[in-house]
Amino acid sequence: QVQLVESGGGSVQAGGSLRLSCAASGITYSMYAMAWFRQAPGKEREGVARIVVGSSTTYTYYPDSVEGRFTISRDNAKNTLYLQMNSLKPEDTAMYYCAAGYPVKWPPLRPNDYNYWGQGTQVTVSS
Repeated sequence: QVQLVESGGGSVQAGGSLRLSCAASGITYSMYAMAWFRQAPGKEREGVARIVVGSSTTYTYYPDSVEGRFTISRDNAKNTLYLQMNSLKPEDTAMYYCAAGYPVKWPPLRPNDYNYWGQGTQVTVSS
């Protein structure tokens, strides 16, 4: 049984930081593209970061909306995904989900390309 369990959400003021974690089980973790998505009320689900492990390097991708503020990382030994979020803005407020996708596809952040999803963790940024 595949499980993705997020943690680390919370409430912060604008300019603050949060670190999200996602513990994965039931998949061959290193083979999967791992990503973070978010969804605010009344809005479509939006991808904010993806990470893929290649043969000799790790590839990351961020949309412009979070580039330079968010950092995705993964620990394959612990089957855990992270999202470090700095300089948070009120518009970052959303439910954040981790997702696992195989095979790895391009473009990198299409929700339909991800097979498994976590239950989400809420991030609220106040001004």
